[in-house]
Amino acid sequence: MTDVDKHVVEFVQGFGTERDLSGHVQLPTDRNSYVCSVCGNRFHTATYLRVHMNIHDSKYKCSECGKCFINNHKVTAHRRIHLGEKPFKCSICLKRFTVAGMLTRHIRIHSGEKPFECSVCHKRFTQAGNLKTHSVIHSGEKPYKCHVCQKAFRLSAHLTDHMRVHTGEKPCVCCVCQKAFSLCGSLNRHMRIHTGDKPYKCSLCDKSFRTSGALQSHKRQVHSDRKPYYCPYCGKLFKTVYEVKQHTRVHSDGKPYSCRHCSESFRCRETLKSHLLKSHNEGTCFTCHICQKKFIRKGDLKEHIRRHEGVKPYICEACQKCFCTAYELRYHQLVHSDFKKFCCGLCGKDYKRPQYVKCHFQKCSDKYGIQSIVI
Repeated sequence: MTDVDKHVVEFVQGFGTERDLSGHVQLPTDRNSYVCSVCGNRFHTATYLRVHMNIHDSKYKCSECGKCFINNHKVTAHRRIHLGEKPFKCSICLKRFTVAGMLTRHIRIHSGEKPFECSVCHKRFTQAGNLKTHSVIHSGEKPYKCHVCQKAFRLSAHLTDHMRVHTGEKPCVCCVCQKAFSLCGSLNRHMRIHTGDKPYKCSLCDKSFRTSGALQSHKRQVHSDRKPYYCPYCGKLFKTVYEVKQHTRVHSDGKPYSCRHCSESFRCRETLKSHLLKSHNEGTCFTCHICQKKFIRKGDLKEHIRRHEGVKPYICEACQKCFCTAYELRYHQLVHSDFKKFCCGLCGKDYKRPQYVKCHFQKCSDKYGIQSIVI
């Protein structure tokens, strides 16, 4: 007997007979569309719908977020999310999990085992759930529609998550600081702040991150030369949209950040914060515990402390030389490159570094008799 069958038997026993159960759950005649009258989730069979309905009437409820489950075992496993407990550890990479099933699926990453294959494109997956999610892509169907904004979704779980945008429901609560989240995944990522867990490690340096998005952003900004964003005024290239926005203010003379105490205005929020702290003694700062130097940004303090400790996490792939910051690494890597992106606007001579072309430009302007050159 499968777990589902066991749950069905337990559920039916709660109603006495299947006839009583049928009176509780109005099942449609179309076997491809068994719909829960409470939450709107759809199921392929009456059995799955019956098991699902137990969640709405269940006595097994999480005391933290109110989520219901089929049995006490699932409540216990769920509560580990709130407690931050991860008793199941991978013996290969030491990553930890809240339930044994997640560890079992994770092990397949190391073994390369992908037993679930898509019948359409033959792509293989380590988990049956991933294959099911993938298969919907080929059908193009989005049967789960939000009755508020009409947005459609491929999976019922995605619709359930989306509905919290309209209801404002945040059932996932941090047991440490009581901050609430609409999604359990968001809570899991938040818990890493308290645990200090940074499972996403950069393969090019020793830096680690709490989320995969932060890791990808780090690789794009630090280890990649790709600059897909450009200034519409001068064509200068940048790695991020934020850098473009900051740069374009040079062309417009825009200074949107004004000091509330004096007439000074600034292009960047960080510059305003620095001004408020230095000139008006306003705002918070981060102080080095070694030399008492103060910083506006926490990241600048971390970089400063690395210099005290002699930590150099950024490694040049070409010569293995180590550096304290990503900027220092990028600056050094020009030694190994023949690329010269800085050009003298008078004679066209190219240079690797900006200070070289500035020095040359002054001499070149004297040679051509050009005065009042501003660099």
